Amino acid sequence: MNSFSIARRFFLKRVSRYGLSLALLTGAKPAFAKPKSTLTGIRISQSADDHTRVVFDLSGGFEHRLFTLADPHRIVIDLTDTRKSQAIEIDNVSTNLMSGLRSASKGNDRLRIVLDLEGKVRPRSFELEPDGKYGHRLVVDLHATNLSPTPIKTSQQERNKVKQKFVIALDPGHGGRDPGAIGKKGTREKDIALSVAKKMKTMINRTPGYRAILTREGDRFVTLRNRVKKAREAEADIFISLHADSFHKPNVKGASVYALSLRGASSEAARWIAKKENASDLIGGISLDDKDDLIASVLLDLSQTATIQDSLELGSDVLSHIGKVSKLNNRKVQQAGFAVLKAPDMPSILIETAFLSNPSEEKKLRNPKHQHKLAKAVFSGIRNHLRNRQA
Repeated sequence: MNSFSIARRFFLKRVSRYGLSLALLTGAKPAFAKPKSTLTGIRISQSADDHTRVVFDLSGGFEHRLFTLADPHRIVIDLTDTRKSQAIEIDNVSTNLMSGLRSASKGNDRLRIVLDLEGKVRPRSFELEPDGKYGHRLVVDLHATNLSPTPIKTSQQERNKVKQKFVIALDPGHGGRDPGAIGKKGTREKDIALSVAKKMKTMINRTPGYRAILTREGDRFVTLRNRVKKAREAEADIFISLHADSFHKPNVKGASVYALSLRGASSEAARWIAKKENASDLIGGISLDDKDDLIASVLLDLSQTATIQDSLELGSDVLSHIGKVSKLNNRKVQQAGFAVLKAPDMPSILIETAFLSNPSEEKKLRNPKHQHKLAKAVFSGIRNHLRNRQA
């Protein structure tokens, strides 16, 4: 045995003494790898001739990839680290848009599911975290694409009401005696938020079929509840809260998009930011624990779940467009208990355009050209979302 073999054997013995698996050295999958998620159920519903929803229930966390194929038309969904179960064997999978469902296990612990279609469709997919009643879910919406153009429709609870314009409520965070975050060069969050919001308002109002309103026009303090109230009085279809916050670590950078969660936050950053944003009312001497009838009804209203799902789709569209002009802090929509996002019938998201606590991002946010790019990106995401809802 040569000296190299002796040294290698000695090394492996030492490694074994400290509890490390030989698999770590050979490249094999270690015994303590993340457990697989199991597909535990599939639910299929048809809410209209032109819309089918497929919900996949899973026992644990997962990631997914979706793509379409033609000749014949079908949708392929890959679920990572997921094992197959008898849940895939369901009856009555046929709808106006879907003719069948099949699956196969692939390499690298991947489950592939194929939806056979009656024709071309526009798919939308999003992941949902556990919410008490349900566990992890993947929601796939199928929308028909062969329909003639129809008038624009409104929000979640009034889909049949014809609208001539979409109303977008823009909510510049903070204001007045509440400056929000302050960068090292003295840049105030309230000023950045208002500047971007005004640029967006001009952009939106110049676009046929859209109208924008601001929850605050100038540098004044507005309570979180009154921001939502103003948007609802204007019968807004969408609520966009704009921010440029800070974090306790100056190296954190990138834009993020948040939707409401009635339960826990989806990340440490989401908890941190929600706590800071919800504290804004305390600056004005108003407690958020007022047991207001509107907020209480929101927490109990089942329609909130549908609104949150719509908000997640909106957030995903906006996030993808922001990513074209700015670095992203997180590529998925985060969730937390933001008080300003609690309207029960209006998809709402909160956008952190960047972090003023990061010197390089503070410099970019002070630049009017960059503000314009951000405003344009957010509006592009909104338009994309509303076009998809119309289809």
